[in-house]
Order: sequence, then structure tokens, then C-alpha cells
Amino acid sequence: MQVILLQRIGRLGQMGDIVNVKNGYARNYLLPQKKALRATEDNKKVFDGRRAQLEADNLAHKSEAEAVSAKLQGQTFVLIRAAGDTGQLYGSVSTRDIAAVITEGGFTVDRNQVVLDKPIKALGVTPARVQLHPEVVASINLNIARSQDEADKQARGENVAVVKEEALELETFNPDSAFEGGAGPDDESV
Repeated sequence: MQVILLQRIGRLGQMGDIVNVKNGYARNYLLPQKKALRATEDNKKVFDGRRAQLEADNLAHKSEAEAVSAKLQGQTFVLIRAAGDTGQLYGSVSTRDIAAVITEGGFTVDRNQVVLDKPIKALGVTPARVQLHPEVVASINLNIARSQDEADKQARGENVAVVKEEALELETFNPDSAFEGGAGPDDESV
């Protein structure tokens, strides 16, 4: 299906481009989200009449997004999650969780604006991106920890999962109690 893009869409084209897309993508995403119009002669005339207004709106949204991006860029947000001793989370951190913590931090972000390159399934400081506008992306850091104390340690650069593993190894091996009971390593009586 051919559509006229009403805004810039990554990997697809710029505003005003006429592109071929799959029918389902157009019907289920582009057209309901008002990001495109079907490429008919009538719609081409409508778009040409609205082009100046659409470009002005796009510039206003872009400048607004750039102002928010300047404040959001490089911010670190703390997420407290349950995890095992090795640092593996009991569930993954979703875009909804990230959007909620950013909103609590004073920014208005929708979960569709959060971009994750891979699922977050472990403790630590992880980078993420927030796409505020098709042309404006802010980079943030997510500090995922079991408690606020661990988040503070991770912020200083400590690896809390390794510390827990070392403590676990020390608890499980006690050389003093290894030979209690009278039999030593050289005794053949079993």
C-alpha cells in the first residue's frame, strides 16, 4: 500500500514522502496513529494544503523535545527489583517500568518512547534511550538494584553481584570444620 508520511519515521522516510508499506503496517499503525495518509489523489491535495501547518507543528514539537532532551540527557534513574544472589533479576525490566520511573523523576514520557536494545535481566547500571521526537533521542542510565544501598554502591562503580557471590563462597567453605570428627585426610578408616 502506498502512503504519504505526515511525519518523519525512522527507516521509512521523511515528512511528505510517498512510500510503499505492508497493508497491515499501514492499517494497524500508520493510519490510526495519524502518521500517514493513503496516497490517493485527493489525499495528496489535502497534504499539499496542510504541509506548511504540519511542518510548523513538527518544528514546534522538535524544539520542545530538544529542550526536554537537554534536561534528560545523562540522567540516572534507580529501579529497585528483586534478584538472586548472582544478580539475575526474577523478571525483566520493561519499557513500562522505565517510563514510570522517568515520570516519577519529573519528566513526561510514554512507554512507547523508551527504546531498549536488549532486555534488561540483570542488576547493574544499564544505558537506555528515550525517543522524544522522531529526530530527538536522549540517552539515560538505569541503575537496577535490590535496595537503595546497593544502588548507591553501583553508582560508585562497585559490582554488588560479585560481592554477594564472594560472601556466599566464604560462608559455604570453612577449612576449620572440614576435618572435625577425628578422621584426617590421611586416615584410611572410613
